[in-house]
Amino acid sequence: MNVPSDLRYTRSDEWVRLEGNEAVIGITDYAQSELGDIVYLDLPEAGRYVQPEEPFGVIESVKAASDLYAPVEGEVLAANSDLQSALETINQDPYGAGWFLRIQLKDPAQVNSLLTAEQYKEYRNL
Repeated sequence: MNVPSDLRYTRSDEWVRLEGNEAVIGITDYAQSELGDIVYLDLPEAGRYVQPEEPFGVIESVKAASDLYAPVEGEVLAANSDLQSALETINQDPYGAGWFLRIQLKDPAQVNSLLTAEQYKEYRNL
């Protein structure tokens, strides 16, 4: 299971990559593996303000449907619209082209409260 050490993680299986005052968000390799083939994704429009642990979207697979939870607070700058026509990208490249949102962070330091790669691996017994 791939768990990049430069990212932060949530217990609900989202990852965050800090890029200056912005956060890029997606789901982990573990999450996409557990879900299986993704068949539906609903992401918010740019301009929406999200709070930590607040649902921001829905992902569905052949196995299950699940809410997606914001790991950080801020304004959605962009959603990855390319995914709508290529949902398999989430399964194939969850940490790269399969990203979901780009958020303008209210406070970049809030990322420090998320799990490190080692903590996430321990949490998921990976």
